[in-house]
Amino acid sequence: MAEARTMFIVMRKDLVKVHATPHDIRASYHAAVAAIHKFREDERVKEYLSDVDGMHKVVLETKNEASLVKVADSLKQQDIPYYLWVEQPENTPTCLATVPVMRSDLGDALKRCSLLR
Repeated sequence: MAEARTMFIVMRKDLVKVHATPHDIRASYHAAVAAIHKFREDERVKEYLSDVDGMHKVVLETKNEASLVKVADSLKQQDIPYYLWVEQPENTPTCLATVPVMRSDLGDALKRCSLLR
């Protein structure tokens, strides 16, 4: 089976564990939609959207704000576009979503993240 493009959503474990509210989960939706919209002209996004039934997402967790910022920096170094959702009015980074990419393109960018539980 060929590798499929996957959107990776990374959430802060400290927020999910403490609050565990639909509000925190909604931030991941905001980040995913914002990433698709912001990078809608990117060929990876166009390909992903062309197969609605085949869309694949993986939701990961990272420890806290500092680790989320490190993930963002790693993605930037790997040249992988992403959208960092910053909750307002608190101005708090809560999660991020990548453009749909091949897992093999990630390198070590998400190596410290684990599946959200």
